[in-house]
Amino acid sequence: MFVRIVKMSFDSSKINEFLISFENKKHHIRAFDGCEFLELYRDKHNTNIFFTYSYWTAEANLENYKRSDLFKAIWSKTKPLFNAKPEAWSVEKLVSLD
Repeated sequence: MFVRIVKMSFDSSKINEFLISFENKKHHIRAFDGCEFLELYRDKHNTNIFFTYSYWTAEANLENYKRSDLFKAIWSKTKPLFNAKPEAWSVEKLVSLD
């Protein structure tokens, strides 16, 4: 398993559009083969910045998602809303405390 973190910055006038779109698609993303967990975060100080945080069983699952019609549809609607280039990291979880 690995964790995918994506940082996205939006034009302030486009945030509501993004949130509605995410709300409509979040269950489809979470149900995608290999996605075990999905969360959306918002920066407390710069409220134009959001992060998605997801767990994937294997990198191949994430790559399949990125090639899927679902991702293409989501990306085509989300990309025009950005005010900066998104950033993404694939990381391994080393420690987790409950």
